[in-house]
Amino acid sequence: MAKYRLVLLRHGEGAWTKENRFCSWVDQKLSSDGIKEAQNCGKHLKALGFEFDLVFTSVLRRSIQTAWLILEEMDQEWVPIQSSWRLNERHYGALIGLNRAEMALNHGEEQVKIWRRSYDVTPPPISESHPYYEEIYNDRRYKWSDVSQDNLPKAESLKDVLDRLLPYWNEKIVPELKSGKMILISAHGNSSRALLKHLEGISDEDIINVTIPTGVPILLELDENLHPLGPHQFLGDHEAIQAAIKKVEDQGKVKSAEK
Repeated sequence: MAKYRLVLLRHGEGAWTKENRFCSWVDQKLSSDGIKEAQNCGKHLKALGFEFDLVFTSVLRRSIQTAWLILEEMDQEWVPIQSSWRLNERHYGALIGLNRAEMALNHGEEQVKIWRRSYDVTPPPISESHPYYEEIYNDRRYKWSDVSQDNLPKAESLKDVLDRLLPYWNEKIVPELKSGKMILISAHGNSSRALLKHLEGISDEDIINVTIPTGVPILLELDENLHPLGPHQFLGDHEAIQAAIKKVEDQGKVKSAEK
């Protein structure tokens, strides 16, 4: 029997996800489909009887908005929410704003997969001339983060995401989990992948094949040492989840008409 249970979630579809662009730290809202995904997620978690005591999100609004919508559907709006940049999506550096399918056409699907899914490959860093540099680094939400704005990343590999996430996991989330609280983490594709890698001991090589669809809750059942009792479980209809995973994987491929 599980000592601790945790629900991990990639936010609902974002506006730029719909446009197949690298969103990263640009603060996009949910798309209309993303809103529905979050609402459906809340309905499903309510039907399964989940009752949360605490929610963790990134400081990006698609993560926060998803948490709000889920709690609203569950009649649990009162549940406290804590937000940290350490749960942010991976910083894609100079790739931010670019279309994934166009990148695949120009650089090859394998290179785009490496940029998106590999463990220790970092994309080119963002420069001050990048069209979204000022928007990201002048945003006041980072003024109060636990690192100076000068020390915020300019590009990250998945390894870098895990390195900046682990202190928050160990110092903030684990104590709440061990106190007996039922926790929801509304995060992003790569911060979720990084945490799964850590908890499940996924190898550097195998993590490239782990894909997390938007708006699908993941149940983790852990023992007293926070080791998983089994593989993570996507909660929902199996065929719909597989279709959602394929949709994410296909984002990094050349569109059929362009091949």
